[in-house]
Amino acid sequence: QVHLVESGGGLVQAGASLRLSCVVSGRASVNYVMAWFRQGVGKEREFVAAISTRGVSTWYQDSAKGRFTISRDNAKNTVYLQLNSLQAEDTAVYYCAATPAVVVGAMPNPSAYDDWGQGTQVTVSI
Repeated sequence: QVHLVESGGGLVQAGASLRLSCVVSGRASVNYVMAWFRQGVGKEREFVAAISTRGVSTWYQDSAKGRFTISRDNAKNTVYLQLNSLQAEDTAVYYCAATPAVVVGAMPNPSAYDDWGQGTQVTVSI
């Protein structure tokens, strides 16, 4: 089990950028496939992006492609999510998640992940 702590959220205007961070503790982050999910008010938790253990491969939800970038620095046990060109519909709590292994087809499924952070709020105003 690992402990995940997200940060970097905030209130921004449409078109702005934010960089979210997720610090992993308890075990080295290199042991885990990492992902970001988000959950808006009254909505189900949805997959945003995932990254392989050494950062070689990334996967994105369609709406995130071209605007969001997931990356990791295993030396710092930290995973990042760069959010660009933010839109009002991106408003949500963003969660970091970890799993030792997952097949690509299961990546968008929250139940595939063992550990979660507490979330960081991103609010985009028009």
